[in-house]
Amino acid sequence: MIHKSSGSGRRFLTYPAIHPCDSISPLTLLNSLIDLGGDICSYKPKFFSVNKGNARETFRQIANLLVFLQEIRDTSSDLPDLVILSLSELHLTLQKIRYLLEDCTREGARAWMLVNSDRVANQFRIVIRGLATGLDVFPLSTIDLSNETKDLVELIIRQIRKAAFEPDPEDKEAMKDLMRILNHFEEGNAPDPIEIRRVLDHLGVRKWSSCKKEVEFLDSEIGTEFCNGEKRRELELLSSLMGFMSYCRCIIFDTVDFESQHRNGQYSSSSGGEGFKGVNVDDLKCPISLEMMSDPVTLSSGHTYDRCSIIKWFRSGNATCPKTGEKLNSTELVPNLVIKGMIQRYCAENGIPVVVSRGKNRDISRTAMAGSSAEEGAVKILTGSLINKLVNGSDEEMNKAAFEIRVLTKTSIFNRSCLVESGTVPHLLNLLLSEESNIQENSIAALLNLSKHSKGKVAIVENKGLDLIVHVLRKGLKIEAQQQAAATLFYLASVEENRALIGENPEAIPGLVELVKNESHYCKRNALVAISGLVVHPGNHWRVLASGVVPLLLNLLRNSEREDLVTSSLAILATLAEKIDGTVAILRRGGLQLLVEILNTSTSEATKEHCVSMLLALCVNGGLDVVARLVKNPSLMRSLYSQLSEGTSRASKKAGAIIKILHQFYESNSPSASVTQVLPQERFVHVW
Repeated sequence: MIHKSSGSGRRFLTYPAIHPCDSISPLTLLNSLIDLGGDICSYKPKFFSVNKGNARETFRQIANLLVFLQEIRDTSSDLPDLVILSLSELHLTLQKIRYLLEDCTREGARAWMLVNSDRVANQFRIVIRGLATGLDVFPLSTIDLSNETKDLVELIIRQIRKAAFEPDPEDKEAMKDLMRILNHFEEGNAPDPIEIRRVLDHLGVRKWSSCKKEVEFLDSEIGTEFCNGEKRRELELLSSLMGFMSYCRCIIFDTVDFESQHRNGQYSSSSGGEGFKGVNVDDLKCPISLEMMSDPVTLSSGHTYDRCSIIKWFRSGNATCPKTGEKLNSTELVPNLVIKGMIQRYCAENGIPVVVSRGKNRDISRTAMAGSSAEEGAVKILTGSLINKLVNGSDEEMNKAAFEIRVLTKTSIFNRSCLVESGTVPHLLNLLLSEESNIQENSIAALLNLSKHSKGKVAIVENKGLDLIVHVLRKGLKIEAQQQAAATLFYLASVEENRALIGENPEAIPGLVELVKNESHYCKRNALVAISGLVVHPGNHWRVLASGVVPLLLNLLRNSEREDLVTSSLAILATLAEKIDGTVAILRRGGLQLLVEILNTSTSEATKEHCVSMLLALCVNGGLDVVARLVKNPSLMRSLYSQLSEGTSRASKKAGAIIKILHQFYESNSPSASVTQVLPQERFVHVW
């Protein structure tokens, strides 16, 4: 009966309360009201960063209301319709009160609550006076209640109407302090630490992890506001607060206490997992963008899409479900928390730090610039402080600074740009030679994030960082540092000139191949994507082939259950197969039959496309012998025809080319064909 909410799927200060059904029994309704009132009272011991006085008044009136409701339940068995109608309205109001209290005590939302303290006080005023209105029209004369209870109801109504429900004076003072701090940031000046502490103490933000939660909440709100096209003023205020909280996290708090970032007293973000099995990864992708969803929402049709993609669909004038074409009665978007949890778990277990779309989206495009001048000023000031600690700090301070840079650069393009332009890269590169494993790991992780920025790539190469990164790849003090180094090489290899430079380092490709042999899924994944980036450079073809990667990858294809490892392995093999020596190496190791089996059984579009590309290359370079073996496989043709209609455009074209080759071979070798119709191997090599 009670509409439960964890708060994670509901916008801040929104109250999706629902009316009880018309056919509800009086006893069920009363029990639900009493349970709801008890639920509200359970918030009493929780911390309220703002509007403490209004919350206390609310708890007092709800406690009085419970006395009234309990007497009705105990003394009246048959209630008239007017009473049930009034109780239903009270139920709706109590739901809204609980939602409001949920927001008031939400961890991470305290800074936003402070700047919205006037709005929150007004919400208290509205919902509590709604309670008084409901009691005012309650037909007390129709039920048998004691005089004391009737007097109590009248007292509740008078007290509610008399209460002011204004923001606390302490909230107003803290708000003034906060605005002064933001003004300092806008002017490019570091604020007074005492003033900052005063605001943080008022909010109850007394440790690093609390600050991190504030940043995460604000970032989530900014993303939603940005995606929904909300008012610019709201975005600027949210961005300013995020700049403030990021500054506090980096500068004010010296100790990282967040558990998942804490290992043996040091700062680290590595995590393990048993694997993410039994789920088709394609089900976690948006049917519109074909990218992993970051904010999955479900339509009334029952299908789930990424919020940004479906909003763009609606804004284009469509009022149908993109997948089914069904006309929608409602365009309401319901957060799909189950799918979101699965995506987060998948990303965590596969070492994917952030789920973002490659296209223009709320998670990346909005971070290209600071959301406000206050945020810009805060980031620039804290950047200078972090660089100073990298250069002059103790080992502990250097580690903390590298870790904070790692966190700051995780999702924000602006933060990456600001740190690169301020000269962070050479100092982080120097720390790669540190004998402290955590310093090395945090430094390479920070460089990985900076390598995603175009200027970051240039800075790393210009400061002779390639050799240092390869050094970590081969001799990193922790396996986590080695896998971060592999991922960094992948991003650097997105620049054509860098592919040649990395390949020329005699330790780079062998180091990546060695990492593929590691038991860790993260190591395999990062090494494979780095090799796939390097092998497209013609000069690296023979280096990759000479490293012995072909038998290693074929063995991985036979034994791995992870779709991402299979796809990455096939991508490398498909590129190698484009040249004759690569084809020979694959065929000698029994790759042809394995490839057909994967094409016949895989459900991944990317995997099938790589299979088809590789089969075509093997046909072209392997000649009639390969074609003859494929013709004898009856299941292959069914898979190829399936790709003609269901595969990607690229897979469809290549599948068509293979089918043509197979048909030509079959016709040439039929009993009615003359000897001269049989196509020699050289024809395939030159034509295809």
